[in-house]
Order: sequence, then C-alpha cells, then structure tokens
Amino acid sequence: MTKAFEALSFPCGKAMANRMVLAPLTNTQSEADGRLSKDEIHWLAMRAKGGFGLTMTAAAHVNVLGQGFPGQLGIFSDEHLPGLTTLAEKIKAQGSLAVVQLHHAGFRAPRELIGDMPVAPSPSEKFGARGLSHGEVQSLVEDFIRGAERAKKAGFDGIEIHGAHNYIICQFLSAEFNRRTDEYGGSLKNRSKVLFDIISGIRKRCGQGFLIGVRLSPERHGIPLSEAVETAKTLFAAQEIDFLDISAWNVFKEPAETAFQGRSLLSYFCELDRGEIRLGAAGKVYSPEDIYYCFEQGLDFALLGRAAMLHHNYPNLLRDNASFMPKRTPVSREHLLAEGLSEQFLEYISSMWPDFISA
Repeated sequence: MTKAFEALSFPCGKAMANRMVLAPLTNTQSEADGRLSKDEIHWLAMRAKGGFGLTMTAAAHVNVLGQGFPGQLGIFSDEHLPGLTTLAEKIKAQGSLAVVQLHHAGFRAPRELIGDMPVAPSPSEKFGARGLSHGEVQSLVEDFIRGAERAKKAGFDGIEIHGAHNYIICQFLSAEFNRRTDEYGGSLKNRSKVLFDIISGIRKRCGQGFLIGVRLSPERHGIPLSEAVETAKTLFAAQEIDFLDISAWNVFKEPAETAFQGRSLLSYFCELDRGEIRLGAAGKVYSPEDIYYCFEQGLDFALLGRAAMLHHNYPNLLRDNASFMPKRTPVSREHLLAEGLSEQFLEYISSMWPDFISA
C-alpha cells in the first residue's frame, strides 16, 4: 500500500500528501439557505484531520433554482462566504487540499423545494421542467464560474464540476435529455459546450494555480460509454483541468453495454493518454485491497465514501497499520456520532441505506 501514501501533484502546481480523497457525500447538514452548519464543518474537518489528502464538500448548488435536496450546501451567494471560509481554513490547517464540488440539479430539483418549475436543457414533461433559453444557458455557465470564484475567495484550493448523476451538466451531455437545436445541442461537441465553457471560464478568472476537477458518469443517464470516453478524451486533450473523477458506482464492474463487456469499465478511461491530468474513481472502494485495485487499474487516486463515514481517520489508520480493515455495516448510531456524523446526517443515511445503521 505504499503507493497510497505517495504525494500526488496536479498540473496547477498543487499537491496532496497521499492518494486518498474524501468523496463528495450528500449529508443534508447545511442550513435551509445553503449556509454551512457547525455539524457539516465538523464532519468535513474531521476527515481532513484523519489524513485524507483531499477533502471535498458535498455538492454545492450554484443557483437557488439548482438545489437538488433539502439541507444542501450553497455557493450562489456571498452570504455563504463566512462558513465556506471557516471550512477552508480548518481543512487546510490539517494539510489536506480543500475542494468544493459545484452543482446544479437541473430537472432533478424538486419543485416543492425550489418553489418554481425546474429547468433543463430541453423541456421535459416527464420531469415537469422547462427548457432554458439561450441566454439562460449562458447565465448557467456564469453561475458555475462565479461559484468557483467564491470558492477561491473563501480560500479553497479548487473546485470539482459535477457533470455526473443526471444533474444539469450531465443532462446537457445526454442526447436523450438535450434536444436543443442551437450550439448547445445536437453533436456531442455541441452538447459538451456548456461543460467546456465552464472550465475555460473558471481557468481564465481563477488562474492557473487553481485546482479544477470534473466528475463524469461513465454510463447510464442517457450517456453511452463511447460518448463518456470521447468526453474524457477531449478533456485530456484540452489540458485545462487538473483531474477527472469517474463516478463508477462500482469500480469493479464491467460496462452495462454488452458490446463493451469482457473488461472493466475503468479500463476504458485508464488506457487514454491523459498527459499530466490525474484520474480517480469512486464506487465501492472500501478495503485497502480495493484501493490497491484502483492503482492496479491505472488510477492516480481513489475516492472513499461510505468507508470514510465509518472511519474519519481511515488514511491514518491504514498508515499506522498495514493490516487495518474497516468496520462492516451495519454499525451503531453511537459509532457514527463519534465519527462526526450528526443526527441529521444519520436520518439521511437511514432513508438511503436502511441496512447501514444497526437497530
């Protein structure tokens, strides 16, 4: 496991002390207006103290109409800056890189939550969403760029653009949900224009020393594997980002499309020429052996989610004991509370994974 504790540098010049990253985990601990709560700051700061080389926030919505769930972190207003500044300071004080994930839910924004009709690349009767006008698409790009500027102003090392899980950027990438006839629709190049305009805008306004990552879904959500690979290839060729994060759901799986089966899903991305851009993945990375598997596949870093919920100091435990094995679920509420999860977080976990917490 020595590779897990090797430093990893990024093209922007920043580096993390090891190759274990806290995945951006929904936790519903923020205030109703998107401000960080003390509970959420505590949860994240504990992971930085526990040794994660990079500590990433949950998805932070860049527009009030882009909120995807209750208790979501916001970065659409300067009113969010005090809490974000405190969080960045606490993360960086532990030697961990501090990163905000930027997000807009698109048609996945519940109408009862945002108090308005959700928006999407194209009108969707199924999701009760209206299509964005041409000017609104340009405003969406600006929302992401301004979110990155706020993150930098708060002291964060960088951001990750959430382009996965059928949220709005993923919706633009998908020919199933993006039926536009302007320069933001049609070919994959046009459908990915929003993503690349956001990246270029952030790089121009936040500078070369600012860390920029992108999260992509490798399949599903109307995204064929061939197009996900092509988007990754274009990102690598452009050399404007620092890392690509593949949200695989399961790093061990084969592709869902039968034509591509017979090898791992990750292999299609690991074989690409990525230059100096770093590649990581998330999805059922749990044990030290799972982390080692990621490196064997050719990844530069691994993102830990549920394992990091169980052990705030997973990296430090592994560093001090090569035989360390994380707890298996279900675990007690008392254990999770001691690991820095609030009652609100536990309520969310119970709704998502009923077998995570013991009776």
